Amino acid sequence: MSASRIPKPTMRVAETAAVGGVLRTGKRIVPEEVPVAFTYNRLSHAVMMATPADLEDFAVGFSLAERVVDRADEIMELEIVSRDIGIELRMWIGEDRISSYSDRRRYLAGPTGCGLCGMESLIETVRPAPNVSAGLKLSPDRIATAIAEMPALQKLNHETRAVHAAAFWTPADGIVALREDVGRHNALDKLAGALAREGIGGAGGIVLLTSRVSVEMVQKTAILGAAILVAVSAPTALAIRTADACGITLIAIARGQDFEIFSHPGRIVEEQVRHVA
Repeated sequence: MSASRIPKPTMRVAETAAVGGVLRTGKRIVPEEVPVAFTYNRLSHAVMMATPADLEDFAVGFSLAERVVDRADEIMELEIVSRDIGIELRMWIGEDRISSYSDRRRYLAGPTGCGLCGMESLIETVRPAPNVSAGLKLSPDRIATAIAEMPALQKLNHETRAVHAAAFWTPADGIVALREDVGRHNALDKLAGALAREGIGGAGGIVLLTSRVSVEMVQKTAILGAAILVAVSAPTALAIRTADACGITLIAIARGQDFEIFSHPGRIVEEQVRHVA
């Protein structure tokens, strides 16, 4: 596979805009969206619609979120195969992992990154998220600072105004990783994969999202090991219940200095206290 065959993450397209009642022709940059297939030892698992960027991170993060593997190094080989109809992330895992994987193997087709579409069993959709540790304690000012760092790093969104972002922030270093995608689930998977590949654990920082918070976003954050999840949009009721059950502090509707805490508010304190469990 030639890397040059991977589509670019954005494309310039022709458009006609109405400006003050006058039609004008021009160009606009839009995000690309392609089918990305995940296979393990030649067994098909899922097809997600995604932005063709940070594909190695996507492969690792998705595999961790799906619990196909528990660690990035359990993926023994990864090949990115580009075809006319899409991209295949072809992975090989050990016999012990493929055996347990085959027992719960499923097929899904996820439009724009929906991680719950087409499941063979409803049980899989409500599998409990792992419990997180005590994590950090932060002041409201630190939460506001963290979310304020995101826009400057959202390069794809600066060009297209049409993609989601997920980032990881630590008190010592600020945002250490940020990934973008047309699918909010994909952006978080890519972030998780980037952190896993760099050996960065989730307990030392917080997850930041530009999207709403659905249950899958909470589940993925719990698997990552982060105890605080901050989003600019609102959560669903199931996301709140899941965050409460697994020990995550769920913060949403973050706008400047203002935000709302929906679960485990004890980690947010008036004065900053630095603590890692």
